[in-house]
Amino acid sequence: MKTRKPIENREDIKLLVDEFYSKVRQDPYIGPIFTDVAKVDWEEHLPKLYNFWADLLLGEDTYRGRPFPPHMKLNLQQGHFEQWLRLFTQTVDENFVGLKASEAKSRALRIARNFMINLSLMDN
Repeated sequence: MKTRKPIENREDIKLLVDEFYSKVRQDPYIGPIFTDVAKVDWEEHLPKLYNFWADLLLGEDTYRGRPFPPHMKLNLQQGHFEQWLRLFTQTVDENFVGLKASEAKSRALRIARNFMINLSLMDN
């Protein structure tokens, strides 16, 4: 079993993001959205994700962008967000403990919820 530690620095953020998106890419339900539908260029996308989570959890000011618009055209369903959140929570729990780990999970929940609400409002 892995030794779990607090999220303290950018290396921890990289570990979280890398482990999480490794799970995502292998997931039969949401993986194809990233690889086949969005055709994510991971070499370009991962540094953005490091910056996004480092801003949220470490207070860095490195993320530039708006996370929601790229997701608007992917035909995402509630189940996709639920699986994304399940994998994220699992990744945090496998690797980290402490306040920042709890904050990461609560922020991911809010992100998933807000994306679902915004997408449902677009459908109306």
